[in-house]
Amino acid sequence: MERVRIRVDPAYDVMIGPGLINRAGELIAGVHAPCRAAVLTDDTVAALYGQKVLNSLKEAGFDPCLWAFPHGEEHKTMQTLASALNFLAESKLSRGDLAVALGGGVAGDLAGFAAAVYCRGIPFVQIPTTLLAAVDSSVGGKTAVDLPAGKNMAGAFHQPLLVLSDTDVIRALPPDLIRDGSAEMLKHGILADPKLFDDLRTGKWRERIDETIARNVEIKRDHVARDELDRGVRQMLNLGHTFGHAAETCSGFTLTHGQGVAMGLVMAARAAGMDPTPIEAACRKCGLPTACPYPAAELARAALSDKKRRGDRITLVLPEAIGKCALKTVPAAELPAIFARATGETI
Repeated sequence: MERVRIRVDPAYDVMIGPGLINRAGELIAGVHAPCRAAVLTDDTVAALYGQKVLNSLKEAGFDPCLWAFPHGEEHKTMQTLASALNFLAESKLSRGDLAVALGGGVAGDLAGFAAAVYCRGIPFVQIPTTLLAAVDSSVGGKTAVDLPAGKNMAGAFHQPLLVLSDTDVIRALPPDLIRDGSAEMLKHGILADPKLFDDLRTGKWRERIDETIARNVEIKRDHVARDELDRGVRQMLNLGHTFGHAAETCSGFTLTHGQGVAMGLVMAARAAGMDPTPIEAACRKCGLPTACPYPAAELARAALSDKKRRGDRITLVLPEAIGKCALKTVPAAELPAIFARATGETI
């Protein structure tokens, strides 16, 4: 089993290895005394793993309950959040009790936000069941729901007590969910690790999934530990996301997050004046799209609602080479021209 220590306050572990869902209760009991525990998940994951987690929690002395919401980004809303909070209240959880976020990025974001605001904050544990959640969204304490104005516009920083990434679950994922997670791993490689990028470009990462997930978590850890509240160096983790979130918004969230990020990585390279060919080749190897179907003007309008905008300026992450990126703060008025360059349009 791989273990990565996330050194924030308080620090916590990310455990990565096979069979961890079946040991969830035992491992959670190692960081929190048995109590009332609410498992928050979506209906797809509940059918696959909900009972296993409930049984494991019961065996470890917890008093568990489960709530599931309809799967999909379109349900990551304030209305679903309100339903989750009402469930916690009706289940009589107190501030000494625990939430368990079980699922992919949508479930983790929503359940973490519910834990952050219920009774002004209760502890929670992340059990990611997708590759994307395992390598990215389950780590670092960002929780959120979407608003009509944009993705993740309402949220809070709330670090988990523990993250349990079961690689048996990851290996059993359908190909589309592996592809989605590959986009975030490509982001980490472009940002900080040419070898990781090369492993994704060649497909070698599949031979050592546990170690690859751990390496991605280490890269995220290194940024989060230096800037927990996302005011400086942690913004580097947004590589591809301003461009990608704009594409997701323009699609009405019919694009998956991984598809949006992949498009965003290619657009970021073009916007920076970097040859996007290596990134395009790596995306194709991972089964990800490279061309964004939306016009630059529409994308720029969507980006103006990005939560990273501060007043009339927005900070972009632009790659200079594989393994090296830089932050660049630009006036919002320049976004149409930047997106035109990013999409290859002429202006």
